[in-house]
Order: sequence, then structure tokens, then C-alpha cells
Amino acid sequence: MISARELKAGPIRVMDFRCSASPAERPFTEVHQGYSVSYVRKGSFGYRTRGESYELVAGSVLVGHPGDEFMCTHDHHVCGDECLSFHFSPRFVELVGGDRHHWRARGLPPLPELMVLGELAQAVAGGHSDAGLDEVGLEFASRFIDVATGCKLAPQTASDRDRRRAVEAAMWIAAHSQEDIDLDRVADEVALSPFHFLRVFSRVLGVTPHQYLVRSRLRHSARLLVESEQAVTDVALEVGYGDLSNFVRSFHRAAGMSPGTFRQSARHGRRKDRKILQDRLAALIDDDRLIHPSSRKPSPCTTTSD
Repeated sequence: MISARELKAGPIRVMDFRCSASPAERPFTEVHQGYSVSYVRKGSFGYRTRGESYELVAGSVLVGHPGDEFMCTHDHHVCGDECLSFHFSPRFVELVGGDRHHWRARGLPPLPELMVLGELAQAVAGGHSDAGLDEVGLEFASRFIDVATGCKLAPQTASDRDRRRAVEAAMWIAAHSQEDIDLDRVADEVALSPFHFLRVFSRVLGVTPHQYLVRSRLRHSARLLVESEQAVTDVALEVGYGDLSNFVRSFHRAAGMSPGTFRQSARHGRRKDRKILQDRLAALIDDDRLIHPSSRKPSPCTTTSD
């Protein structure tokens, strides 16, 4: 069963997708109706498109291109998955930039720059930030163009068993990322030797286990910075960083700003930067409407399909 709730309409359309399909359910072919970039915020699923196969876990990104067929599979996880999906009008894509490679349907590995923004978008959707979903959508699209050049998950060549083990390991890491864990411990959880586990995990998910551990910590910290009142030091300790300076450096590389500035921007707004972003967004949307007057028509605020 799939539920789809529209959170924002317009040239930047934001959808909340929740799927409870199990491995026993037979997958079916679908077609991307437009350009989209979807942030996987929970669970895992397989993404099959253009003859290539990807395993997506929390923090991964699914790219959709109009007309491309795809299929989602649920062979390795029984708890469902959730995605926050940004859909862009053709004119908006043209204005934001990027070449054909950027927008071809494919899967992307968990990238820290997009994970931080994905968690911010989720916080906005949950009412924990005064930023607008259209603002975050614009920022997500711009960052996607910046970091996704030449970046994609390698087409899957691993066996079903290895894919399952990689997904299970990623979900275990995400659930225990606040702990002091190492390669041997995770490899033992999926009954593989450390060397073989490292190869399997990297081949299937496009990142090393250590990279996924660090990025899971950053993902959790971004949510805590927006939704909780904890001090930055306490956030760092809670997500698994024993050293505050290391956390600040890692977060700054991912977000382009310090944890404190990220919190202030998300929860209270940096007036000057917010005004610049709003002006840019308004110009893009107005330009889009001049070319596509039908975009002025109101859209339903919520849709649900099962």
C-alpha cells in the first residue's frame, strides 16, 4: 500500500510518500511523470530503472525523469519506507540548471550535503521550522545540481544475498550510529568477514560503512538541531561524536555553515539570506508562470492514493 500526500503545490511540488509493501508483494512498472528528486528518510527499497538496479536506504536519493519507466522492489526490508519528494516543472528545471545527466532517472548514494537538507525539509514538513517548503525545495535542487555531477550508484552486480546483507547492515548502522561501533562489529552483525563486508557494502550502497556511519550521525544531528532545545554540545554527544570540534567541522562541510547557524537559519531565519532566497524563488516562479499560465490554476492541497 502506498499513500501520497501533497504538502506543497506549484512549480516546486512536495509530496510525502509512505509505502508499506512487503517482500511478498509483486512489484509493478510505473512511469515518472516529471522531474523529481526524492529523499529517502526511512526504510529501504530497490529502484529499477533504465536497465539498472539500485538499493536505496535512509539518506539515499532517487532521481526521476519524465517518461522514464521504473519499478520499486521491497525484497530486503519488511518495515516499509518513506520518502520526501520534490517535483519540479520543466521550466523550473531549466532555470535551476544542470545537464541531461543530472536529471536522468537513477539512484544516488547518501550524500551529506543532501542529507542535511533532507532532514531540514522533513522538519519543515512537521512544523518545526519557519522556513517554507518551496525555499527548502529550491535549496535542495540547487545543492543537488552542485554535488551530483558525475555521482551515481554503480549499477548493481552483487547477488541478492549480498544486497540484502548490505541493506541490513545500513539499517543497523543507522539505528546504532550514536554508539561506538567499528567495521568488525557491523560485519559480525551480517555474518561476513570484515574485508568481504567492506567490499559488499561499498559496491551495493556507493559509500563505505564508515562514511555511512558519519553521515547517519549528521542526519540525526540536523533533525535534533531543528526540533530540540539541546545545546550543540549535547547534540554532538547524543549522535555519537565524542569531540565537539570534530562534529562542528563535519557538519560545516556538509551544511556549509556551523551547527548553531544552521539551527538559527532553520528555526528563526536569517532575514537577509531569507529575503535573497525568497526573491530568487519568486523570480523563478513568476518566470515559470509567464510561460505556463496553467500553473496559476489552484491544485488540491492533499491527495491520497492506495
